Parts: sequence; structure tokens; C-alpha cells
Amino acid sequence: MGREGATAFCLSTLDLNGFPEGRMVLLKEFDARGFAFYTNLHSPKGRSIAGHPRAAMTFYWQPLERQVRVQGNTELVSDAEADAYFHSRPRLSQLGAWASQQSQPLKSRFTLMREVVSFALKYPTGTIPRPPQWTGIRIKPLNMEFWQAGANRLHDRFQYQKQSGGSWSVTRLYP
Repeated sequence: MGREGATAFCLSTLDLNGFPEGRMVLLKEFDARGFAFYTNLHSPKGRSIAGHPRAAMTFYWQPLERQVRVQGNTELVSDAEADAYFHSRPRLSQLGAWASQQSQPLKSRFTLMREVVSFALKYPTGTIPRPPQWTGIRIKPLNMEFWQAGANRLHDRFQYQKQSGGSWSVTRLYP
């Protein structure tokens, strides 16, 4: 499994009409505060999280026969964190963040490439500023479940739930 395969997860949110939506995104950072990915806030996932600031993540690693599910509240990462990650990306990816109107109808590939060239001319050298609509979203876990496949479908499952004092309770679950 390649690095991107290990960090890919299904992000689940509720759209503005309350319908569930899932899509694959890449985990970019994690620490004691939670799990962060980056996106355009005008995208469907950005709008969904703004309307319902909760999300779920599902990692599935078939070669290892393991799955991890996480549910939690969301928050935006700090501007400093978003700037640092944005500037770690390849220059063309930075230009693409400016050029893309993520998930909006696109007349042709040429239109997108013309926008990339337009921003390349606007920012020919030096630091490219981070677009205001492009940032990170952190999922602050409240519930995590770890699943390991077992012979004859006798899987091993553990659920961790965050308690009001910040500690975690652990419960073994039936498969």
C-alpha cells in the first residue's frame, strides 16, 4: 500500500438538505487536537461542514484487514497552519488552488488550464499567497472504532469514546 493509500479516507458529511455525502480525501496532519485535511471552503464538503460542523472519517486498509472509523466535531485550522501547509505544496498545486472553482461546472479542460496560466502570470515568481477560500479542516474525535478482521468473521472491535473530562473509555464490541 502506497503512502497515499494509507492516508486516504472516506469523509462523510451531511449536505445542506441533510443527505449523507461521502468522498475520498487525504489526511494531511494529525496530533492530539485531531485529524486535518485541506480543501476549498466553497466546495460541497466545505459548505456541508459549515452547515453541519460534524464529520466522520473511515479508513480501510484491505491488505492489513483493518478499518478505523472516527466521528467528531470540526473546526478550521489556524491561518498559520493553513499557510504552512499551502506553502509546502508544489507551486503548480498552489496555482491550481487559485484556478479551481472546486466542484463547479467546467466548460472545458482548456478553461481550467487557461486559469492556471492566468495565475502563473499573476504570480510569476516568489511566494504565492494562500487563497482565502482554501484552508484546513480538523476533525476533533469524539468516537473512534478500531476493527481487525478475524477468521470465520470473528472480528476484533474496540470503541473509544471521549469522556467529558477528556479521557477515553474503551469498550470491546461484538463483531
